[in-house]
Amino acid sequence: MAQSARRWRNTAVALSTAGVLTLGSGAPGASAAVDPRIDLRVLVVDDGGSAVRAIAAQLKSTGIPYTTVDLNDSRRPVLTAAFLSDTVGGRPRAKFQGVVLPNEAPFGAGSAEQSALEAYERTYGIPQVDAYTWAHPGVGLDYTSEGGWAGSLDGRAATVTAAGRAKWFGYLDGAFAFEDNSPTVQESYGYVARPREGFTSYVDVPVPEGSGNGSLVGEYAHDGRRELVVTFAYNQHQQQFRLLARGIVEWLTQGVHLGRDRNHFAVHIDDVFAPDARWDTERNCTPGDIDCVGGGEEIDPIRMTAADAVHAAQWQREHGFTMDMVYNAGSGEEWKSEHGGTDALTARLLADRSQYRWINHTYTHPFLGCVQDTSTVPWTCAKNADGSTKYMSRAEIAAQIRDNHKWGVAKGLPLDRTELVTGEHSGLKTLPQQPNDNPNLAGALADNGVKWIASDNSREPEQRAVGAALTVPRHPMNVYYNTGTKAEMVDEYNWIYTSAEDGGSGVCTTNPASTCLDAPLDPATGYDEYIVPQEARIALGHVIANDPRPHYAHQSNLAEDRILYPVMAKVLADYRALFADNTPVENLAQKAIGTELQRRAAWRAAVANNRVTAYRIGSTVTVTAPSGTQIPVTAPEGTRKQLLLGTTAFGTPYAGARSAWATPAALQSALTLKLPS
Repeated sequence: MAQSARRWRNTAVALSTAGVLTLGSGAPGASAAVDPRIDLRVLVVDDGGSAVRAIAAQLKSTGIPYTTVDLNDSRRPVLTAAFLSDTVGGRPRAKFQGVVLPNEAPFGAGSAEQSALEAYERTYGIPQVDAYTWAHPGVGLDYTSEGGWAGSLDGRAATVTAAGRAKWFGYLDGAFAFEDNSPTVQESYGYVARPREGFTSYVDVPVPEGSGNGSLVGEYAHDGRRELVVTFAYNQHQQQFRLLARGIVEWLTQGVHLGRDRNHFAVHIDDVFAPDARWDTERNCTPGDIDCVGGGEEIDPIRMTAADAVHAAQWQREHGFTMDMVYNAGSGEEWKSEHGGTDALTARLLADRSQYRWINHTYTHPFLGCVQDTSTVPWTCAKNADGSTKYMSRAEIAAQIRDNHKWGVAKGLPLDRTELVTGEHSGLKTLPQQPNDNPNLAGALADNGVKWIASDNSREPEQRAVGAALTVPRHPMNVYYNTGTKAEMVDEYNWIYTSAEDGGSGVCTTNPASTCLDAPLDPATGYDEYIVPQEARIALGHVIANDPRPHYAHQSNLAEDRILYPVMAKVLADYRALFADNTPVENLAQKAIGTELQRRAAWRAAVANNRVTAYRIGSTVTVTAPSGTQIPVTAPEGTRKQLLLGTTAFGTPYAGARSAWATPAALQSALTLKLPS
């Protein structure tokens, strides 16, 4: 490594420890010791493959502007010196701070475009990611026939090397395994090879059927250029890519870029204080709910006890995690009046009120959309005499919100009145029966000061406006509201996910978005051995994808067998086993999540409309955006924000860097940051 570093310093282009480029008189359009302007934008050369598109998805999620050149488009721009660079105000400008390629030479070695790109990288010190390539000396690796290996990586253990942990991948604890979700499907293929001179491995794997380790991700410094070489195939959803995506982007941008990437996990517990209906394992439906043809007598509903509440508070303390209690006070009062006027559960939860976050879920959990005609399954919207849809009134909706909030305030709950979760996300459009929002909903939200209303991410993944409020999409957890025991959960799961021939509903056969289980799960072991790992893996995938949207389950899942805890515990345990202490999971309130989504949308719009200018000259970063726009920036530790007089520390620490949503300082039109030297 020391030799390759010395060779790098001896090239015509030199990078300081902060990655700042200094051009000599030999660079086009430059005078001695002139720092070029490096625009904070990435060039993505897309061949249609999953690897390039995975990195592009990471750039988009983070908030990093990028330009795509589609190799499959005959009208695409040609990469020339003029396309890649020019001069602004007498100063040479590199239009891209990093380049993502499908492989090391997609234009062909020695071609005009490849030569122009390599000259550009050499002149301005621009890093290049080879999204997926094979092991060979051209990328600094031995052939796999020389002590390496090529084949399926499914289930194999990989390790971030000391060099990787010291810099770009230091947010990981070190070890992780490639996914192996199906024994019949090859999910990852890769080339494991030994590094040659100039190559520094960041991610290793033991050589299968051989000895020692080989590289899967590493940096190749040669000919005045640097490439990050990736020798395994992936897509944007696979866990191994998600774990490494942050480091790939940080290497590509050398730790200075627009956008920010953090890992989030929040869980809303709906229906607190209320009882939930129970799944009937004989009839395969939920009596008392609208999915049971012919109705039928309700089975004992599921409701937490005081002991369950004690366990909830203790579990939070032990796991360093806060749940959001989404409550229905009126339903709790009804339960209390029907059970002798006392309610130990409510008393216990109120005694521990400060240990949770609390969200208004309406007073008695009615359906706030159209008036439901439940004489048929599925239900339909009732009609007025003139044929128009009959909706719950604004006054009724407003009262449900107001009365629940007043009860919570009277009981001393730490509430934010701007947050609301309606029962079943009702009031919002519900396809196919109710294609539009209840027209009375927006006014009722305004009457109560609601600014953030929950929606179902499986139906509406994007934030949108409801009058003056904005939605906060939530991920439904596949832990069913009508199950309190593992056996009930497995029974309903089998009904949904097994074919009619195996005793299930057959829905998984007819629904193209679903797949059937090979065989029904064992009621005694299926929950712990299959459902928990499956649901934890899905939730963890959201957590490590820079997705702040909360998950939701129900109070019934904290009762009886307490089936939600194993899923949450596994998500947290798996996360903490993968990530270093400098990258904690962020557990945000609904308002903060809504604000994050709102800022992202505004930022994406500003970038798409070409209203953002961002560049680096030496150790100074300058960003201009529309007035009032929050600007996401990630920079190294030690970065400071320029004020009118003096500087102040920039951002907050995360994953070994500092990041923040920021705006220009007072009396300044641009956000200016000073990088550490």
